[in-house]
Amino acid sequence: MNKRVCNIIIDNGSGENIISKAMVTKLGLQTGKHLAPYKIGWIKRGTKVKVTEVCHIKFSIGKNYADEVTCDVVEMDVCHIILGRPWQYDVDATYRGRDNVYIFMKGDLKVVLGPIKEEFASIKPKPQGKPVLLVDGGKFMEETKEAREIFAIVVRREVGRDFIDIPPTLLPLLEEFQEVIPSNLPKGLPPVRDIQHQIDFMPGASLPNRPHYRMNPKESQVLQAQVEELIEKGLVQESMSPYAVPALLVPKKDGSWRMCIDS
Repeated sequence: MNKRVCNIIIDNGSGENIISKAMVTKLGLQTGKHLAPYKIGWIKRGTKVKVTEVCHIKFSIGKNYADEVTCDVVEMDVCHIILGRPWQYDVDATYRGRDNVYIFMKGDLKVVLGPIKEEFASIKPKPQGKPVLLVDGGKFMEETKEAREIFAIVVRREVGRDFIDIPPTLLPLLEEFQEVIPSNLPKGLPPVRDIQHQIDFMPGASLPNRPHYRMNPKESQVLQAQVEELIEKGLVQESMSPYAVPALLVPKKDGSWRMCIDS
C-alpha cells in the first residue's frame, strides 16, 4: 500500500475491516468520521477501544490483485490491516479450509490467496556486535555447499564428571590390570583357556518357553545395530540352538541404551 509492504490478516471472525492507526499516521492517509461510532473489545484484552474514524485505502496483493476497501481505524499492533466479513462479502470469497486459501473472482481473474511461508529472519545486531543469522536445517545445508569453511559452536553439559576423580588407592590396581579393562573392547574372542565352563541340564528337565519382550521400532533398530556391531567384532556368532534367551534395552544416563540378556 502506497509502495509500502504491510501485513494483512483475513479474519472470518471480524465483523469489520480494520486498519492500524499507527499505519494511517505513518503513511499520512486521510480519514473521516465514523457514521456510527462503537467500542471494540477484542483488540486489547480487558479494555475497550472506541472507533470514531474510517479510512478508505487502496492496496494490492501480488502483481495481479488490486482493490479498494474502507476500514475502521483502530489502535492495534497485531498487524496493519484486518480484512473481515465486509471485504469477504464484497469479493464473494470462498475459504477452503484444507488448503487454507481464499478464492474469489476479480473481473475475469481468478484470485487465490494463501498464507505467507514462515521463514527465519535475521536478528538486528547491536551497534557493537555482528549479526546473528538463524536458519533452518535445509537452508544451512544449501549454504554449506558453497562455503569453504564452517565453524560451529556446540554447547553441551559436561558428562562423566563423576568418573574423573579416582581415589589414589585404586590407581595402582588400575595400572596393574590395565590390559583387562581397555576403553574399547578388542575385536574377536579371547584365546581358549585350559578350563571351559558349561551348563549341565538336569535329566528330564524342560526349558521354559516365553515370548520375547515387546519393543518399539526405535528400540528394535538400536538392538539390531548393537548385535551387528558385536558380530562384526567377532564377540558373538549366530546360534544354531533351537532355544534363545530374551534381550532388553535399558536407558543409560548419557541417553544411549545398554543391552541386557535375561538368561
